[in-house]
Amino acid sequence: MSNLSEQQKGSLLAFVAVMFITPDSLFIRLSNVDTWGLVFYRGLIPFITVFLGMLLIYKLNFFKMLFSSGYHGLLYIGTFSVTNITFVVSIQNTNVANTLVMIAMAPMLSAILGAIFLKELPDRKTWITIFVTFTAAIYIFYDSIQLGNFFGDILGLITALGLAVGAVIIRSAKDKNLIPAAVVGKLIVAMFALLFIESFALVDSDLIIVPLMCIMCVAIPFVLVTIAPRFIPAAEVNLFFLLETIIGPIWVWMIIKEQPSLETMQGGAVIITAIAIHSFMKFKNS
Repeated sequence: MSNLSEQQKGSLLAFVAVMFITPDSLFIRLSNVDTWGLVFYRGLIPFITVFLGMLLIYKLNFFKMLFSSGYHGLLYIGTFSVTNITFVVSIQNTNVANTLVMIAMAPMLSAILGAIFLKELPDRKTWITIFVTFTAAIYIFYDSIQLGNFFGDILGLITALGLAVGAVIIRSAKDKNLIPAAVVGKLIVAMFALLFIESFALVDSDLIIVPLMCIMCVAIPFVLVTIAPRFIPAAEVNLFFLLETIIGPIWVWMIIKEQPSLETMQGGAVIITAIAIHSFMKFKNS
């Protein structure tokens, strides 16, 4: 990593994070745990995993980093907690493609927020990529909006806004490590779910699916995504989340035969092509 430019480091971290995240929707569909039970475990298991890892690496400096993050840390704890809750509840109340398409709006929201609060205007290539991918996302969404799953869709939009705000917060605090704040956010998610959870039982396949999902699709990615905006603009980090818009439904289709529509496949091809071209040009320039 030391031989890579900041552009390459940020892009690589964001790409690897999203690749880990792509099966997340599938795992949520495969689990038999109720919504709030799922939210609880997706908060508790990553909290324990990353907290113990941070203590091993940083020891008591973990708490020093947490308290030194100041208001950036508090803001990130809030947005991170809300985003983690709304994502799961959205997936449970609409189809996978709808939620992921709503999340595809995150890059455009990041670009707008970054321009307003950070005076970090995206270059023309990034704006064009955002416009193309956003248009493709709307094309995917247009066909499925007739299902009327507005509650899940609205929560998906809130998730996108949370991702955008979180990435801008990290970008504005490049000199601070906000992973401890994200760890606290996971604890808050678990504590909030305790207010609604009906059962803690994990039976049969859930004994494997839930821990695997919480570590592979939640714990590892949230560390990488928290680091990536320190190297590249928030809008560029969230561009990589558009890969989940197409790859997520494909995982679901391959395993449980929840087939994505033709619009999802067509729009997804446009999204992947646009991100690939944008990333290649950025890497080349760096």
